[in-house]
Amino acid sequence: MQTLLLNADDVEANAEMDRVIDAVRGAFTAYERGDAKMPAKSYIDLPEYNGDFRSMPAYLDVREEDVAEETATGDGWDAAGIKWVNVHTDNPADHDLPTVMGTMIYSDPETAFPLAILDGTTLTMKRTGAAAAVATDHLAVPDATSLGIVGAGVQSYTQLEAIAAVRDVEEVVVSDLDEERVADFVDHFEDRFDVRAGSISEAGHCDILSTVTPVEDPIVGPDDVGEHTHINAMGADAEGKHELADELLLDATVVIDDHEQCTHSGEINVPYAAGTLTDDDIYGEIGEIVVGRRAGRPGTPGTPADADGVSGVSVFDSTGLAIQDVAAARVVYERADELDNGYPFDLLGLDD
Repeated sequence: MQTLLLNADDVEANAEMDRVIDAVRGAFTAYERGDAKMPAKSYIDLPEYNGDFRSMPAYLDVREEDVAEETATGDGWDAAGIKWVNVHTDNPADHDLPTVMGTMIYSDPETAFPLAILDGTTLTMKRTGAAAAVATDHLAVPDATSLGIVGAGVQSYTQLEAIAAVRDVEEVVVSDLDEERVADFVDHFEDRFDVRAGSISEAGHCDILSTVTPVEDPIVGPDDVGEHTHINAMGADAEGKHELADELLLDATVVIDDHEQCTHSGEINVPYAAGTLTDDDIYGEIGEIVVGRRAGRPGTPGTPADADGVSGVSVFDSTGLAIQDVAAARVVYERADELDNGYPFDLLGLDD
């Protein structure tokens, strides 16, 4: 056996979004059912380099009934892997390198053989978009056609790509202080959507809003969103980050991906630490909704139209979980193996 090396282009080519969404949905299901193992994310702080390393291992066992039959993940599967990722804020200016770089090792859980080494940065973007899509599918109004995005960086592209796979998105409003980034975003998607620049409030009054910024002072308030807007709060991934005003969070139905991560580094971490927002203000975890233990918005998968489910403004607090990385890595590896692309090499020297 050989290990498959998959660079950023390979990950992009093989991470077909519908399959990644289904795999991430399966990961949430396995985690909720207790069929996943995910130790807490560990950090190595390097203040001397103004950076840190983070390790994210996971194993998951997804049942056949929890994945879509029409996708490559439809037979039930298990998978294991670890993502090694950094945040070095001085990289762009001092070393002409990205701030964040990730490497994913995807392994056979039965033998521990390293099946693939993948670019983890592109993988992260894909699985982050997929997580927002899963939440949107269960929490946004079924007939949603408009999407607002605050923050026109790299994550914004996969937010639109993924959410458009679960809702019939027609209108897109993007807001960012960097006009050049907004123009690039509009140029990229104008052939597929009615996409335009707009204010935060204009973006927030869409049926769906994704926030993908690194801010620590909230930029979206209660008056900036519509009566039934679903918000994917994707930007907060470290202590102190905070995109949505406390008043907005307290008035909304808040759904999280993982209690420990969200309360320490997710969108709710600041008001939670201050005691402004408590466990009583959290509706539940997304896995509970996916498996049907809590209702989503009426008319969405698993929640009948006449059910007493989520109403008004909803918020999905996404911190990004290792189970999502492993699920997405499996999609990429299986597809690359099927199409015979990537670069196979004898990492362990077993071909002799």
